[in-house]
Amino acid sequence: MSDRRPIGVFDSGVGGLTVARAILDLMPHEPLVYLGDTARFPYGPRPVAEIRRFALEIADLLVRRDVKMLVVACNSVEVSAIGDIADRAGIPVVGVIDPGARAAVRATRSGKIGLIGTEATVASGAYDRAVVATGAAVTLLSVACPLFVEHVERGDTTSDGLRRVARRYLEPLQGGGIDTLILGCTHYPLLSGLLQLELGLDVVLVSSAEETAKDVYATLVRQGLQREEPSPPTHTFLATGDPADFQAVAEVFLGPELSEVHAAHAELVGGDG
Repeated sequence: MSDRRPIGVFDSGVGGLTVARAILDLMPHEPLVYLGDTARFPYGPRPVAEIRRFALEIADLLVRRDVKMLVVACNSVEVSAIGDIADRAGIPVVGVIDPGARAAVRATRSGKIGLIGTEATVASGAYDRAVVATGAAVTLLSVACPLFVEHVERGDTTSDGLRRVARRYLEPLQGGGIDTLILGCTHYPLLSGLLQLELGLDVVLVSSAEETAKDVYATLVRQGLQREEPSPPTHTFLATGDPADFQAVAEVFLGPELSEVHAAHAELVGGDG
């Protein structure tokens, strides 16, 4: 039986659209509801308790919109609240950390893996635990890169100023001899061209987006939640900040599937910002 309900995807801003894009590519018949919490971005420097509160508010909003699954397309939210979200939502919840760790372990040749992420993600040690859980004999070197998200949210993925920031962040990873780099924030794949230029072609960049989409597909199949109609689905995009600002940046990254962006702030229970 076909399940017509949408998949809910959320992030602090536009970065989670990299995961949404991968889901759309793999499952073109599935409708999405995407929410970017741009009014309260960035999440990375915030206290864990605050990130958890924001995440639960957004998850509740999407559940009220009758989504059949939640995709936490934000590493900072996953390390702070995914267990609470799963306990409360009553529907399947998929994150991005385990898929990214698995992909990096498969990709490395030397066993030296780098991680770049927000302050919250790196401080949590979640990727360290995920890598250990694979059982692979690898080492993980992590660097927090808080300024990257701010550049991406402004639509800057190539400026000279951003390249200078990237060189500073990447220096200890290059010194550590990594051959694989986990992009531990869903904003970072939008910087893949710049990162590859700075690191060189021998370093494999690992985005969790495609691996996460595979986990979403597998969960839909296992639980009988697929939409089987061949007709094009309708997608919904929401932003807690200015919808026009979100749309201006998001349409560059998502492409023709980006429909009109709607304001979501009023739907948040206890929302602020």
